[in-house]
Amino acid sequence: MPVKIPRPADLDPIEKASRDEVAALQLERLKWSLRHAYDKVPHYRRKFEAHGVHPDDLRSLSDLSRFPLSTKADLRDNYPFGLFAVPRDEVVRVHASSGTTGKPTVVGYTQTDIDNWAHLVARSIRAAGGRRGDMVHVAYGYGLFTGGLGAHYGAERLGCTVVPMSGGQTEKQVQLILDFKPDIIMVTPSYSLVIAEEFERLGIAPEDISVKVGIFGAEPWGEGMRSEIERKLGLDAVDIYGLSEVMGPGVACECIESKDGPVIWEDHFYPEIIHPETGEPVADGEEGELVFTSLTKQALPIIRYRTRDLTRLLAPTSRAFRRMSRIVGRSDDMLIVRGVNVFPTQIEEQILREPELSGNYQIVLTREGHLDNVQVRCELQPAAQGMGADKRAAVARSVAHHIKTLVGVSTDVQVMDFGALPRTQTGKARRVWDERPVLK
Repeated sequence: MPVKIPRPADLDPIEKASRDEVAALQLERLKWSLRHAYDKVPHYRRKFEAHGVHPDDLRSLSDLSRFPLSTKADLRDNYPFGLFAVPRDEVVRVHASSGTTGKPTVVGYTQTDIDNWAHLVARSIRAAGGRRGDMVHVAYGYGLFTGGLGAHYGAERLGCTVVPMSGGQTEKQVQLILDFKPDIIMVTPSYSLVIAEEFERLGIAPEDISVKVGIFGAEPWGEGMRSEIERKLGLDAVDIYGLSEVMGPGVACECIESKDGPVIWEDHFYPEIIHPETGEPVADGEEGELVFTSLTKQALPIIRYRTRDLTRLLAPTSRAFRRMSRIVGRSDDMLIVRGVNVFPTQIEEQILREPELSGNYQIVLTREGHLDNVQVRCELQPAAQGMGADKRAAVARSVAHHIKTLVGVSTDVQVMDFGALPRTQTGKARRVWDERPVLK
């Protein structure tokens, strides 16, 4: 299908409003959200009072910085339903994180919350170029993870035909894409490369794949990965952003006409950027940690939630709302190697400078004595499989040079055969293996 640029008449009125109109709506809704949290959630009442603030203290948007920040620990400490602001019998759905590092974070939704979520994902798909009648292949995981059902309900709300495939079963994924000929795929960036490899194995060229728009999220990815996905699948790759604590997918999404960073749906979520160490707000355009306050959530209002995602707020372009730059990394995923702060996406960008290498890679950290060692394992593209040892060594040196020059750490780069590294079948790829002993 040709990429469909939304017409002004297709947009919600607030998407084309003035910044003053957006700010006025935000202030009105922010006052309600703070009062709702204070009145209905004992945890927030105690936290506000301990911080010496009251919902009535919010008279302008800038006053929000006076209120306390929230973290994932707040959700875990109130597990399972302690942060719900409505009676349990008004909660029509719950989702939860995997809980691999502790108790899962549990989120709840009223029917109004579900309706708002579906509307915002529908808005996101429309921004990405989707329209009523398009077929959407959903390869995000279903279940407690918000990705699959979030995408599903949003696509249905827009009037699309949904293929609820979920993750895994790659050969079946590809067979259904060939048979059903969907227009759009919603999937993680890493798993899309696994799907692309199956198309390559079958000898199917990118131009013969029906999918023309991919809406990718749930893990950080860079411009190099975007180019790799677009080249291998013959589509426009669009970035969608969300997290379960704030709602799920659809908190922000890129617009197909600009592809210049996800537009934050500021009529439902108020964004801030803070300094990761001090917690103090920084100006738009400065890099820091992304913080969200919900403006319309009923079951689980979220106040100044630290996402741990590092990014910048950018001026509006295609919509009335501000954008966020690509996620640099997560403050809790940052690697400190010989005193240098390193994010996996920085290394990914250098790998993908080399056309012979694919987007599958691993970073393995070890320590000898007091010295950190970093090994980067990357794979050849299928077409480069016959590359000789001398050429492989040259590619490895090139990657290591760029990482040293642009990231600031020395690495041992290993160029491996295509297929040597494990593939994700669950959606999100594990990129980092930190085998360094914990210092005591």
